[in-house]
Amino acid sequence: MKPVTTLKNVMLINALSSGATALLLLSMPGVISDLFGRGEKLPFMIVGLFLLVFAFIVFTQSRKPFIHKGWLKFIIALDILWVIESAIILIPQLFRFTTLGYVLIAAVALWVAVMALLQARGLKQLTALPS
Repeated sequence: MKPVTTLKNVMLINALSSGATALLLLSMPGVISDLFGRGEKLPFMIVGLFLLVFAFIVFTQSRKPFIHKGWLKFIIALDILWVIESAIILIPQLFRFTTLGYVLIAAVALWVAVMALLQARGLKQLTALPS
């Protein structure tokens, strides 16, 4: 498979998984907040809105005929920030979430780290391609 096709597929998977998470957070904020041991729904809805916008950006970029390196770098940067912010929550166990809540944060952070790594690898291959 060509590096560009592989990269576009990784971006599509990133968009779809982000979009699915967004829809889950927006459609069932009460259930999610209960899983995390919190009564507040709004923070989960805000994260859902962010993920919806992020998923839209990644999806539209993954479907374009040519990958715009600037957008790809932006997407990778947002993924890396997600992982860093997750670590900031996990290490000191901020917000007094349930154990399940922390496990979910760690699992999502691991998934996002894999997406960032695969996209960064794709960017490197893209940069190495002859023009």
